[in-house]
Amino acid sequence: DVQLQASGGGFVQAGGSLRLSCAPSGFTFDDYVIGWFRQAPGKERKGVSCISNSDGITVYADSVKGRFTISSDNAKNTVYLQMNNLKPEDTAVYYCAAVRGALHPLQVITTPSVMDYWGKGTLVTVSS
Repeated sequence: DVQLQASGGGFVQAGGSLRLSCAPSGFTFDDYVIGWFRQAPGKERKGVSCISNSDGITVYADSVKGRFTISSDNAKNTVYLQMNNLKPEDTAVYYCAAVRGALHPLQVITTPSVMDYWGKGTLVTVSS
């Protein structure tokens, strides 16, 4: 089966840090754009950050620039989202997703519907 497994969520106080991980089963990330999206209660799912695993291009939502860093470890076939200086407004379920092909991460981050695979999500709760 082809699956994505996201992990690393949890409860943290404002100003704290968490690192999310996304690992596939049944395929490798070699030719994929991998994205992190989040959905807060009552709100639509939005792109947080994306990385093109073929050329390393990364993009971020304005709300997380300077605080979040996306990276890929090809040896471990895992993508990470390092989240620093977390704020209560970062509270959401975070999903990783992947799409194969030559899409630019700028297109992917704004269009979740293009993703081929989605993980089940991991909850991040930031208290004030």
